[in-house]
Amino acid sequence: MSLDSPVLEIDPLLDDPKTRIIVCCGSGGVGKTTTAAALGVRAAERGRTAVVLTIDPARRLAQSMGLTELDNTPREVAGIDRSAGGSLHAMMLDMKRTFDEVVVQHSDPERARAILDNPFYQSLSAGFAGTQEYMAMEKLGQLRAQDAWDLIIVDTPPSRSALDFLDAPKRLGSFLDGRFIKLLMAPAKVGGRAGVKFLNIGMSMMTGTLSKVMGASLLRDVQTFVAAMDTMFGGFRTRADATYRLLQAPGTAFLVVAAPERDALREASYFVERLASEDMPLAGLVLNRVHGSGADRLTAERALAAAEALEDADAPDDPADAPSAGGENLDGGGIVDHPAGKAVAGGSEGARDTRDSAARGRTEGGQDQDRAERLTAGLLRLHAERMQVVARERRTRDRFVSVHPEVPMVDVTALPGDVHDLDGLRAIGLRLGGDASAAA
Repeated sequence: MSLDSPVLEIDPLLDDPKTRIIVCCGSGGVGKTTTAAALGVRAAERGRTAVVLTIDPARRLAQSMGLTELDNTPREVAGIDRSAGGSLHAMMLDMKRTFDEVVVQHSDPERARAILDNPFYQSLSAGFAGTQEYMAMEKLGQLRAQDAWDLIIVDTPPSRSALDFLDAPKRLGSFLDGRFIKLLMAPAKVGGRAGVKFLNIGMSMMTGTLSKVMGASLLRDVQTFVAAMDTMFGGFRTRADATYRLLQAPGTAFLVVAAPERDALREASYFVERLASEDMPLAGLVLNRVHGSGADRLTAERALAAAEALEDADAPDDPADAPSAGGENLDGGGIVDHPAGKAVAGGSEGARDTRDSAARGRTEGGQDQDRAERLTAGLLRLHAERMQVVARERRTRDRFVSVHPEVPMVDVTALPGDVHDLDGLRAIGLRLGGDASAAA
């Protein structure tokens, strides 16, 4: 018997106008991107003006929504039923472009050009550790500030880095408050020849060492970048802190997405505990790709036993009972001399033909029955395998529920194939909404 958990009701969450942000987090390969897209489609067709932001490097979201490409600009998804008044846009985070937009927006044109052309900035914005997570917070803050959508759905990166954006403000603060950055910023703050003198005296030993490690050119690029970014650092920290508080606000809901597998639910447990420690509002757990059976009253053990019984019955009989391969005049009806001198079994040629036809009918009927029994045995074994999978998934699910009995949960049954269009996303949405007929 499976342990019960509170039911996660997705539709009331989507319909509530107070719900402004939904963040989907979870490990990789559990259908998180598909879940976010399905939530967006269902919310839009229930009347919400929604936008889905994905920072997953796999571009399945564009394919499933019929978009040829996703970029840093929200694009409207065609084919959405707008009879309820809703709409859906989708976009993929472009980390470098978002960083460029922040620089242009928060600095004058001359300073912006100096930053954008700086080689160190180009490397930083293209793939520096932690930049993606911070820029995701920047983009989320931008979307929320635009107020063009009443629901923002965020699809996060896979694995534990999915929650790294929660650490972005702290990491940014540590970076800006670090001694190395303060030393690099000091000459610009002093200014003029005094700054050059300070740099020559106070940093001579350090710059000599760093020049050997980093190269003199790279060190100059870093110093130029820090000097140009000096006036923007405070704005970075302020906006990151504001977005962090937005994630803690009542209008935000976190959905942890997992599959009924041991590793995925272990990661889900980590997410649940981490969100609780950060005072983030957890809505519940979406358990994806759950297997079931319409004949679950037939256990795996009984199905295997029935299959073995059919296979045993299909085994060859005693050789003594097998049909004889004797001569033409050996028959159950005796041996009879034909008028032409040929021995005929059964007394006449017509009688023999009748008996041969009946024997062939019995043989063909037996072969049909054998094939049916073999097919039935194979189906029973497939059912047994499915029931074993169902039992394993229930045990894994029960272990999670025993540790987190307070977490609401919705089971999403597995589809027979991959989701690649809006109809597939609608089918997932029905399952998320708890539609029993969709799960059948």
